[in-house]
Amino acid sequence: MKSPRIERRPNAITSADWPESVHPVLQRVYAARGIASYSEIEHRLASLLPPQSLGGIERACELLEQAIRSNARIVVVGDFDADGATGTAVAVRGLRMLGASVVGYSVPNRFRHGYGLSPPVVDELLVQRPQLLITVDNGIAAHAGVAAAKAQGMQVIVTDHHLAGETLPDADAIVNPNAPSDGFPSKALAGVGVMFYLLLALRGRLREHDWFRERKIAEPDLSALLDLVALGTVADLVALDRNNRILVAAGLKRIRGGRASAGIAALIECGKRDPARLVASDLGFVVAPRINAAGRLEDMGLGIECLLTDDAERARELAETLSAINVERRELQDAMVEQAQAEVHKWTFAHTGQSLPHGLVLFDPGWHHGVVGLVASKLKEMLNRPVIACAPTTADGKVEVCVHGRTLCDLCDLDDCKSIVKASGRSIPGFHLRDALAEIDTRNPGLLIRFGGHAMAAGLTLHRGNVETFAAAFDAVVRERMAPEALDAILLTDGELGADEFSLELAQQLRHAGPWGQGFPEPLFDGVFAVESWRVLAEKHLRFALRRDGIAAVLEAVMFNAYAGVPPPSRIRAAFSLDVNEWNGKVKLQLLLRHVEACD
Repeated sequence: MKSPRIERRPNAITSADWPESVHPVLQRVYAARGIASYSEIEHRLASLLPPQSLGGIERACELLEQAIRSNARIVVVGDFDADGATGTAVAVRGLRMLGASVVGYSVPNRFRHGYGLSPPVVDELLVQRPQLLITVDNGIAAHAGVAAAKAQGMQVIVTDHHLAGETLPDADAIVNPNAPSDGFPSKALAGVGVMFYLLLALRGRLREHDWFRERKIAEPDLSALLDLVALGTVADLVALDRNNRILVAAGLKRIRGGRASAGIAALIECGKRDPARLVASDLGFVVAPRINAAGRLEDMGLGIECLLTDDAERARELAETLSAINVERRELQDAMVEQAQAEVHKWTFAHTGQSLPHGLVLFDPGWHHGVVGLVASKLKEMLNRPVIACAPTTADGKVEVCVHGRTLCDLCDLDDCKSIVKASGRSIPGFHLRDALAEIDTRNPGLLIRFGGHAMAAGLTLHRGNVETFAAAFDAVVRERMAPEALDAILLTDGELGADEFSLELAQQLRHAGPWGQGFPEPLFDGVFAVESWRVLAEKHLRFALRRDGIAAVLEAVMFNAYAGVPPPSRIRAAFSLDVNEWNGKVKLQLLLRHVEACD
């Protein structure tokens, strides 16, 4: 396993229109991310791409207006991750704000139904007697589910952002920026973002048709939903292009201003974060895992109820329950990652002199399939190659979803049901995971039962007996599509800092200058330091006192999960970010070390 190699981003020319308040280092950082002018980081909601440019939205709004005016029963069908949960909450809250009188929701259970709108989900929805279904963050591949719903007399609007297959479901309307031939300029909208756009367009249509004046109600302020939009967008790791940065920045502004929904406020409190100083990474690493944990181990209904309630005490109770589930998830994940690492080491020992597969597939019959995506993510980070982790679709001896999408249906026996494996994969830049699965499916008809996803993350289902065949096919496709050097881990930095640039002021400006995230990475710098002293924190973290040429004061630094019983070198080259350390009422500069290597 190679250590990452530090490389610097190419120098980019900064424009001359930056105000003096924007630090020159930040100007350099922005330029390296393709920001040409100050106007591109003014995150004004007025600069959002217009909803009307999103394909299918006019027809969807027409159906929704008819449903609202006729008091039709609307049911939102979400997904069991944070994007799906926030998207469901945005849909339910937003439709109620716009005047829909009967709005319910349903989220497929990961263990009983599997992903998305399926015939079994439709069967269970009949008790609610829905007249209109709206999918959120799913549906673009739900041919059977859409057909089942329409056979029951329901209208179906699909809102999704996943890549479509060769054919589209026969829905009454489809709103998806990634649908074939859709001209929406931003393909990076998360599922929650697509739903928010649909609500914006619907509000405009209702305004034009005098809906609010007729009912003598104030036009609702949909910006009240932006904290949910921000959470789902960050959690789903979609690229933070300009449009998504506007959405996330607006949501963070609401949270910092004390206007978060009760559920998000409670989740932030459980995560021991100060909402007034919250940044995008706090949403991704503190809030989102608590929501996701419900869908991974329990029922995402808990997460959605937390996001829907306006009762602060109820929100706090639900947030504490979600936090407890998240602790269980973290313990399970740690054990599974340790097992996965042991398998990698065992393979390396047994195949001396051979490199690891370029595309790695791992399976363990004892793994929990609700957590395999996190295992794939961790191994992908450690090994810098696409990784797919697989687990049986059984838990505690219970059989869940069989190959036919039903629970213990009469088309297969118990053994056949038990043979189904669910897998989740994570990729690295330059390798489109979902397209690779499509290629494998074309070359090996019948090998995959179903698959779907994005460039960087995807899921699939296959028979247990086909795991080894799939592993070989996956490695072959990765080898074809990726050069060996692409597997070398590279840390891209924004270069060195001058002696006078190690300042608390710059650290604070960088912290709030984003939002930083996928496709718009947090500033990272590199430099050479002398280690004056070091100590171990909590048996695994390292605290440093560093010296840098030209700086009289000692620089405090911390590196998490870095201690393995070996003292650090006396002189290091480090990749680091400037961090703000707030402790006991004191605010100080510290370096957050991301990578360290010995330096002569």
